[in-house]
Amino acid sequence: MHKHRFQFRVEKMCSVMNVSRSGYYKWVTRKPSEQEKRRQKLKKRIRHHFDGFKQRYGSDKIAEKLREEGWTVSTKTVSRYMKDMGLRSITVKKQKATTNSKHNMAVFENVLNRAFKPDAPNRVWVADITYIATRQGWVYLASIMDLYSRKIVGWSLGERMTKELVLDAFDKAVLHRKPPKGLIHHSDRGSQYASTEYCERLAANEMIGSMSRKGNCYDNACIEAFHSVLKKELIYQTTFKTRKQAYDAIYEYIELEYNRIRIHSSIHYLTPHQSEKRYYEQLQIA
Repeated sequence: MHKHRFQFRVEKMCSVMNVSRSGYYKWVTRKPSEQEKRRQKLKKRIRHHFDGFKQRYGSDKIAEKLREEGWTVSTKTVSRYMKDMGLRSITVKKQKATTNSKHNMAVFENVLNRAFKPDAPNRVWVADITYIATRQGWVYLASIMDLYSRKIVGWSLGERMTKELVLDAFDKAVLHRKPPKGLIHHSDRGSQYASTEYCERLAANEMIGSMSRKGNCYDNACIEAFHSVLKKELIYQTTFKTRKQAYDAIYEYIELEYNRIRIHSSIHYLTPHQSEKRYYEQLQIA
């Protein structure tokens, strides 16, 4: 009974589609072509990398990971497949300003002048502050990035956006990195970075102070981009019940995911850790 009903449905469908029954069965039983097999395998790997980095990678980074596996594939092709599969990386939300430059303290000239590609680690550090919402209230993150590798070398979380917050991040960076004299330290004109205590820290470590021009966010674009990525990939996807929960999540993101797992197009699709490791390996070879 079921067999006859199925055959009747097939005949009816073939009649509507104006195809022969033998043609239909041939289509149903045909084996996938090599091209189709490749396409399906590629889509599986795209899904693997998309889910593997918590839906944060776009087509450019996924294409690069595929090339590392030996695939010959363009970013355009990966983008098209991702669109077909309904895969879209997490988007960025707008941020509000955290810089208070309305003060009477001295500021440094813009020594860095958007020279965002130093030739070695510990030549240029950039610093900035951002904010994170929790159900217990705001927490503020002060970060310091090594501009060569884009590695976050010092960071600190606190309940208030104070000079002590940025000093703590700075002290951690110096303790961990032990930078040579002459390093350029760049920040915005915020009162925390212009404070007497912070300037004294720079002088004590023989660093060259540099600050963005007034009202020009592009002068400190790299560290601001990091904070945007942090918000896009973690903060906006999470509801933090407590400040401690936020601290734990940010610790894991910075120290593990951002510094050691996440690849960056600006450093040739390496992680910050890989970028510095490669630099020092090449020094030994030379």
